[in-house]
Amino acid sequence: MSEPERLETMQPNPAWDADSYPEVVEALSREGLTFRVWGGDWCKDCRARLPDFGAALAAAGVPVERVHHYPVEKEEDGSKVGPRVDEYGIELIPTVVVERDGEEVARFVEKEDVPVAVYLAEQLGAEAVEADD
Repeated sequence: MSEPERLETMQPNPAWDADSYPEVVEALSREGLTFRVWGGDWCKDCRARLPDFGAALAAAGVPVERVHHYPVEKEEDGSKVGPRVDEYGIELIPTVVVERDGEEVARFVEKEDVPVAVYLAEQLGAEAVEADD
């Protein structure tokens, strides 16, 4: 079996300060979460956003087998092509989908104006509150 493709842009940013984001690290470290990341090493938004997200996942101790990379290419018309793009409705990158037990519980799409990890932690926090209700 061949090694799955990895996004170079997911290499953790060594300058990311986990101590400044304890709530983010805690949210991302929850048991049972799977992270699906669509991006392209050619994409400036991915290069700007994904290294910090990679660092947050590393700080949270998320095992590599729970982080799935889906390298995406862009067609001439701007549409995205790549693994599971149609299945997950990927139109912009980076996009990160968080799942628990095969169900989507959070999604970050490139157009959000906060960092990937912060946005997902907020979504996961809301999901935890709903689960308690």
